[in-house]
Amino acid sequence: MLIRAGYEIRYETEVATPMLALLSIHPSRNKDLVTPHRIIGAPDVPMYGYTDSFGNMCTRLTVPAGGLTLSCDFTIEDSGEPDPVTPDAIQHPLEDLPDDVLIFLLGSRYCETDRLSNVAWSMFGHIISGWERVQAIVEFTHNHIQFGYNFARPTKTAWDAHQERQGVCRDFAHLAITLCRCMNIPARYCTGYLGDIGVPVSDAPMDFSAWFDVYLGGRWHTFDARHNQPRIGRILMARGRDATDTALTTTFGPAWLAGFDVHTDEVAALDRG
Repeated sequence: MLIRAGYEIRYETEVATPMLALLSIHPSRNKDLVTPHRIIGAPDVPMYGYTDSFGNMCTRLTVPAGGLTLSCDFTIEDSGEPDPVTPDAIQHPLEDLPDDVLIFLLGSRYCETDRLSNVAWSMFGHIISGWERVQAIVEFTHNHIQFGYNFARPTKTAWDAHQERQGVCRDFAHLAITLCRCMNIPARYCTGYLGDIGVPVSDAPMDFSAWFDVYLGGRWHTFDARHNQPRIGRILMARGRDATDTALTTTFGPAWLAGFDVHTDEVAALDRG
């Protein structure tokens, strides 16, 4: 299938403010592009990119005094298949994990493994390790947290989401990731586009989405505690330990979000807009 996606994001500021943006698709999806993927600034400002330690494409720029609108629109090819389900994927003994996977067992800014370890072992220690254990964590998180955009705040951690039982998709991901890490299952945070493809269309405004990967059976597998079902048409933008590593924009000075629009739609044929 073909998916047309993109965004228009407006920042206001009274003084020139440096910004770091992770608003490109992940390099692993570049080969699927049908039309070019370009970030456009209005006004036009210098931008340059680099690849961070997690393999994400990052963009550096400065928001000029008066503000800046960033936009992008592209079409990408997708398999049209839902997230794979692999019930026989095993959990590896810690000593058998690859070196570069170990970092995704550690606590991080939004994933306090030390605070949730006892909770995790008391709830999931009796469950067969592997896919079944991860799915139990996903189902618990899905049922434990009430979704609502009004529950969002940038300082909310996995522990906060567990205690308050409210949040947005990133809070679902943070809690599930933390519980997996507590059970010695490597888990990493993912962010990107996820449209209402193959599911009833939501009446909520379109937004970017957060999900997570776990390392089982020698490879990474996608899980989504917010929706708790395989979905079609994920377009990865960035992944890391938690939302710190994958923040769509980080401003280094006073700036505020003045406009935000995201679109993700299946298209029947190439649509160059």
